[in-house]
Amino acid sequence: MTDRPASRQQVYTLLVEVGRKPDDGLPDGATGAGLMCYASGVDEAEAVRETVAVLKQAGLAPLDVTGYGTAADRREEGQEIGPEEEALMVRALAENAVIVAQMDPFFD
Repeated sequence: MTDRPASRQQVYTLLVEVGRKPDDGLPDGATGAGLMCYASGVDEAEAVRETVAVLKQAGLAPLDVTGYGTAADRREEGQEIGPEEEALMVRALAENAVIVAQMDPFFD
């Protein structure tokens, strides 16, 4: 039995702004949306690339991504991370996935 090396993957908190696209599933009248995502990656750049790819595959039109770092980074900045958010981060790491935690449509 061999020991698996520790994963270098970490989970990054990303805020993604999306625009409109036909059949994107956003509410009528919305001009776009903001999505809070948790994405795994060996670095933030990989997490951003994977998130953009997943959102495009889902029919959304990513316009801008703001990275907030890992949970450790956020805690160093004094942010509190609640149990629900922590659970989503654990899931993103375990599944090597992009988790969309929240979507807020934008209206003019």
